[in-house]
Amino acid sequence: MSTAEETDGENTPWSEVTPEAARRLLVAAVEAFAERGYHATTTRDIAGRAGMSPAALYIHYKTKEELLHRISRIGHDRALLLLETAAGDGGTAADRLAGAVRSFVRWHAERHTTARVVQYELEALGEEHRAEIVALRRKSDAVVRRIISEGVAAGEFDVPDVPGTTLAVLSLCIDVARWFNAQGSRTPGEVGDLYADLVLRMVGAQK
Repeated sequence: MSTAEETDGENTPWSEVTPEAARRLLVAAVEAFAERGYHATTTRDIAGRAGMSPAALYIHYKTKEELLHRISRIGHDRALLLLETAAGDGGTAADRLAGAVRSFVRWHAERHTTARVVQYELEALGEEHRAEIVALRRKSDAVVRRIISEGVAAGEFDVPDVPGTTLAVLSLCIDVARWFNAQGSRTPGEVGDLYADLVLRMVGAQK
């Protein structure tokens, strides 16, 4: 299994991308962007990794930037869904914040190669596509901010700066994609549990 084929429980990673040739190109692009960076990667590099000709790439993607946008959109949609699902679960604010962090971190660990591209190649997108992705990131921020605000209002959390704390929480979670090693001593689930506990300590959650 290639690094870009990491799975978080999906039977077929990137299954939403069809046809199969388009999916193979997207997987190859993730690998190349993660390894070399967007600007150092050529369309020839991507096509070669997919076992296709450069001309075949343009049948499915008009530009290299379109490929990056597709990767980024799918990744941000998935991350937002995980946060919204946890936020909508029952329980206390602490329960929901822990669940949100646990699932968000686990995704960034299980799909760490993909997540590095999704989270750290934003500036390579064109203006219109970048604005679209920034809007999704703001929605993710709003979900976490709402949980923390509700915890403060309920007396569960002691957070004098909700926006700043929200930024710190999301930054902590996202950084997992930068350092996580699948051959390391911790599983994605263990990292998720650790970070959930750390974040609850950050917000002064009442035991």
